[in-house]
Amino acid sequence: MPTFRVAGKMFVTVPDDETSFAVRCPVHERKELIAAEPEKFWVPPHEAGSAWVRVRLAELDDMDELRDILVDSWKQAAPPRLLETFSG
Repeated sequence: MPTFRVAGKMFVTVPDDETSFAVRCPVHERKELIAAEPEKFWVPPHEAGSAWVRVRLAELDDMDELRDILVDSWKQAAPPRLLETFSG
């Protein structure tokens, strides 16, 4: 399973079926995302206790939404020294 990391911490994984990807997401925010857009965001039962959410690629509105989701996950994994220099 391909994974992407910042400072050794995963912030994106791509499951084998390649129709979705998983990103870091606080549990309280995850519940809101899934309730608002269940066709886009979901969590498999075996990941229910984790701080990750899956995103269906086919349901993304555009590349800007993809970027926003990836950057948000990156920010959750990045160490403070990198966050201080991030301008995007």
